[in-house]
Amino acid sequence: MLAAERQSILLSRLAEQGKLIAKDIAAELGLSDDTVRRDLRELAAAGMCQRVYGGALPVSPAAADYTARIGVQPDSKDRVARCAARLIDQGSTVILDGGTTTLAVVRALTPSLNCTIITHSPTIAAALLPFTGIEIFLLGGRLFKHSAVTCGAAAVEAAQAISADLFLLGVTGVHSSEGLTTGDVEEAAMKRALAGRAADTYVLASTEKIGVVSRYQVLPLTDIAGIITDRPENDATLSALRRDGTTLIDANT
Repeated sequence: MLAAERQSILLSRLAEQGKLIAKDIAAELGLSDDTVRRDLRELAAAGMCQRVYGGALPVSPAAADYTARIGVQPDSKDRVARCAARLIDQGSTVILDGGTTTLAVVRALTPSLNCTIITHSPTIAAALLPFTGIEIFLLGGRLFKHSAVTCGAAAVEAAQAISADLFLLGVTGVHSSEGLTTGDVEEAAMKRALAGRAADTYVLASTEKIGVVSRYQVLPLTDIAGIITDRPENDATLSALRRDGTTLIDANT
């Protein structure tokens, strides 16, 4: 069997099953474990899957750069954003992560809202300027252009001086076994630092982020208050999350 044929089969099975276990697929197809691992390495290098110990998982489409992500599932992001905006109370202090879903949260805020918002995203800070009742704190640091947020040592240090009631966290992958993931190690560290400064952390998970993974873990699922998603309730990943005790907030209601 040619490499292209093998890899096409692997991608098809990954789409059907949501994961690949290398030794199982090798036995099924009569291939060596080394052959399957080599194919998975090549597919991962091409951005078509995410390798994990023992196999592979679907790669997140949300790992694209900021400009490309604007056009990914905009209706889904708006549903999640409207639901998330309802969690922000008058007089509260809220940390808003960067990203296109969080920008949709800003669009969903009521004009009369009075609160304090802390963010490491210049894009989010600029979008908040028309809200006269919102105090804005922008955390400085090295600008990570891929996601239009600050991160690195200076930004993490700045985060240690803040405290908030709520953190609305953006990630590129939500998976029942791999937790919450993103595609850059420093961005993952910054998200962890912000989560550590809030009483409650809720994840903004539009439909394309459920059941997929990126390279770096942000947090385990046990460290968050809940996940806001519009994914259908019968989704297999959501069922697995419920079994593990993760709180899910349905953005479709």
